[in-house]
Amino acid sequence: MQYGFGAPVSGPLSGVTDLTRIVTEGEAIGYDYCTLSDHVVIPRELENKYPYSDTGEFPGRAGGDRHEQLTAVSFVAAKTSKLRLVTSVMVVPHRPAVLTAKILATIDVLSQGRLTLGIGAGWCREEFEAIGTDPFAERGAVTDEYLLACRELWTNENPSFSGKYVNFSNIFFQPRPVQKRVPIWVGGESGPALRRTAKLGDGWYPIGTNPQFRLDTLERLKGGIERLHRHCREHSRDPKEIVVAYRVTQRGPAVPEKADNGDRRLFSGNDAAIVADLRAFKDLGIVAVDFSFDGATAAEVIGNMRRFREDVLAKV
Repeated sequence: MQYGFGAPVSGPLSGVTDLTRIVTEGEAIGYDYCTLSDHVVIPRELENKYPYSDTGEFPGRAGGDRHEQLTAVSFVAAKTSKLRLVTSVMVVPHRPAVLTAKILATIDVLSQGRLTLGIGAGWCREEFEAIGTDPFAERGAVTDEYLLACRELWTNENPSFSGKYVNFSNIFFQPRPVQKRVPIWVGGESGPALRRTAKLGDGWYPIGTNPQFRLDTLERLKGGIERLHRHCREHSRDPKEIVVAYRVTQRGPAVPEKADNGDRRLFSGNDAAIVADLRAFKDLGIVAVDFSFDGATAAEVIGNMRRFREDVLAKV
């Protein structure tokens, strides 16, 4: 099982010195990948609730410095040598399909094949409107078509595509990615997200804290994987073709011990309990888990990453 950490692309530690120190030290400590989040703008007023908190409050609502995701991925790629780079997640409709495919291909080539494309359809209507995307209500269909267009550009020597949102033909598109198939991890826990994973993805990449589709206990996560496998069979895909990765946003004392159904909540409790959770994940065949690390300074973040690596991950 591989382990990742969140690279600070927003907030006070997102400056060049701190960001560089955190990603290079994370690589040196032995983490396998880093994740980088995606928001182009933060609306001052939001109609929709943030889907990954019980209150619906968006953690980034206060504003502040925030880098463009794919530019930050390129920067981190240049500062590291073996750390995989996971977009967590890239909101697919935010950027035109052909341009996105080109940027991602460039990142994969210049990082020598270290890109993993975590994707989502997005949740923030006001951000879509500010960017000037295709209609927010059509974001699911847009996401699917953009991904198909990217695959066409990445794999076909003479690519062409004719769809509702994307059209191209008679073009050169080189260099193509170093990886024969750039891994696409589909974020989201809903039925559409599971179907998108089964149809187009190489991995399912859920967060356990979505109040609408909780995956915060071992049994709930097992149920989600079973639903994923059912969708795979419906799309004539072998479930073994789809890996499962999991994003942990909180752990330890910050997590209530009991879920709303009375079962123990994943990643609650002490280090030994978290080790047991990760061992259970390994038994389930989950291939990757990533974590957020707090700290007021880069040194504090790195210290927390090192302690967690030694006290928890080394014992799994």
